Amino acid sequence: MTTADLHWAPPPFHPLVEAAIAAAQADPRVLGLTVGGSAAIGAMDEFSDLDFVVVCRDDDHPGLLRDAPDFAAGLGPLLTAFTGEHVREPRLLLCLFGPPPLRVDLLFVADSDLDHRLEDWRILWQRDGALDTVIRRSPAVWRTVDPQWLEDRFWTWIHNGATKLGRGEFFACLEEIAFLRRMVFGPLIAQSRGHRPNGVRRLERIAPDLVLALAATIGDHTAPGCLRAMRAAIDLYQRLRGEFPDLVQRTGAETATLAYLAEIETRLARDGLMNGGAP
Repeated sequence: MTTADLHWAPPPFHPLVEAAIAAAQADPRVLGLTVGGSAAIGAMDEFSDLDFVVVCRDDDHPGLLRDAPDFAAGLGPLLTAFTGEHVREPRLLLCLFGPPPLRVDLLFVADSDLDHRLEDWRILWQRDGALDTVIRRSPAVWRTVDPQWLEDRFWTWIHNGATKLGRGEFFACLEEIAFLRRMVFGPLIAQSRGHRPNGVRRLERIAPDLVLALAATIGDHTAPGCLRAMRAAIDLYQRLRGEFPDLVQRTGAETATLAYLAEIETRLARDGLMNGGAP
C-alpha cells in the first residue's frame, strides 16, 4: 500500500495501517480488514483514533477474539490494551500505541455480524471478495433517533435529576444532565441538521448557534448551578421539540415534573442552599 492510498489517515497512523493489513493477510482466519468512524468518511485529523474492524469466519471468531491481544501487539509499540466491557462490547480491544501516543480500536467480528452493521466501512483488504459479498447481502443501517421515544422519557429523566438535586447529590444531578446532552440534545440536533446522531460529537461544528444554550446545561457543583443547568436543559428541549409538530407531548408528565422542580427550588431556598452553600 502506497502513501497515496493512505490519504485518508494522518501520517503517524500509516505504519499501523500497513502493519494491520499485513497481519490480516497473514492470518488465514481473517476474511477482511476495514476501518470505520471518521476514517470511513475521510474525516480523520490529528486528534482522531483509528477504528479497525477485523472480520473472520463465524467458526473462527472465538479463537481470533482470544488471540486479540497478540494481534494488537504485532502491529507496533503497544503501550496498553483492554477490552470493551465498559461499553458493553467485549469484542472490542482498545489500544494505545506509541510514542507518540496513538489510539487504535480493534473490533473483531464474525461474518454474520455484518448483516447488522451501522455503516459501510472503508475496506483496506479482503480475502477473495468476502466483504463485497457482505455489502451486497445486506445494507448498513445507522441508528436514528425517534423524537417521540425521547418525549416519552424526557420528563421522567428530568424528575430523576430533580430528586438528586433535592437530596443534595449535585454530582449525580450534573451527571443526569450530561446524560441528557448525550442521549437527547446531541442526537436531536445532529439529526435535524442532516448529520448522524453520535452523542455530543462535533456539536460545535454542527450547531454553532446552539453552543451557548448547550453550555448553559453544564452547571456547577452548587444547588443554584444545578438548578440553572436543569432549567436550561428544559428550555433547550422545549425549543428543539418545537421542530416536531406531530409529536404527542406528555403534558401531564411535563406539568407535574415542572411543579416538582419548583418545589425543590423552594425547599433549597428555605434551607439556605440557593446562595451556593453546601448541603
